Amino acid sequence: MVISMNHHHHTEEHRQEVSNRLARAIGHLQKVKAMVEDDRDCSEVLIQLAAVKSAINNTGKVILKDHLEHCIVHAVEDGDMQMLEELNTAIDRFIK
Repeated sequence: MVISMNHHHHTEEHRQEVSNRLARAIGHLQKVKAMVEDDRDCSEVLIQLAAVKSAINNTGKVILKDHLEHCIVHAVEDGDMQMLEELNTAIDRFIK
């Protein structure tokens, strides 16, 4: 896989939002680990795992939206078609 060396800088607000979302996902995952270690009911563990998946998916959506609105717009303006190919690859992997 070829990774573009173009860096489009993100706002501090965006970085903080993503960081906060990841912290929540990590918190959910730590809760799942503790639940397993405490031999909690499988149904409860599955519900908490659903929260982890949702937190990760929502974080991905925030990143994707920002990427489309900023990085991809700049790449198209600069004629960087490789960035579009990379976006397609990233979307395919994210959706799996």
